Parts: sequence; C-alpha cells; structure tokens
Amino acid sequence: MSFMDTLKDKLGMSKGKADDMMREHGDKVDQGVDKAGQAADSRTGGKYSSQIDTGEDKAKDAARNYGDQGGGHA
Repeated sequence: MSFMDTLKDKLGMSKGKADDMMREHGDKVDQGVDKAGQAADSRTGGKYSSQIDTGEDKAKDAARNYGDQGGGHA
C-alpha cells in the first residue's frame, strides 16, 4: 500500500474525495510536510537534517503524483 493510500485510509476518505483534495490543496500538503520535517529536525537537534529533507521531498513528490494520477500509485 502506498504512502498516500495509507494516509487516505487513516483519514477515512473515499478515493474520489482524496483525489480532489490533493488536486485542490496540494500547497497545504506541502506546507504540512515542511512543518512535520521542521519538527522532526528540531527534535533530533539537526542530526538527521539531510535524511529528513530527502523524506520531505519524497513525500511531496508522492502527494503530487497521487493527485496528478487520480489516486494511482507513484
């Protein structure tokens, strides 16, 4: 199961609603990923900044691909 499918399931969204949300609010998703990354970086004292940045980029790409493909797997 992809990251976005897991997230959608945890939020209890239907496939169509999740697709629409990603297309309409992708910028908000990016902001949320950035905020989570900053929190993780702060908690680890910057020790894993590079890995956290890579994870943020991959999560953003997955979210964009999910919205662009109508919920398909990236």
